Amino acid sequence: MNLEQFFSQNQTLLLLIALWSLPWKGYALWRASERKEKWWFIFILIANTAGILEILYIFIFSHGEKKAPDSNDVS
Repeated sequence: MNLEQFFSQNQTLLLLIALWSLPWKGYALWRASERKEKWWFIFILIANTAGILEILYIFIFSHGEKKAPDSNDVS
């Protein structure tokens, strides 16, 4: 089975994976941005892991102390 056949025979599965991972990716990107974690933001944006990396980031890696705001922040 080649890749084209796989995609044509599994459209529903691919759609479900996309619908599952989109909210996780959005929340993880928002959280990384809020915490000013540029490298996590870039990695999550580029990596497509069907929500696995995003869930790990949200529940494991983003806990702990929040980074101090930059001196350039105008809040």
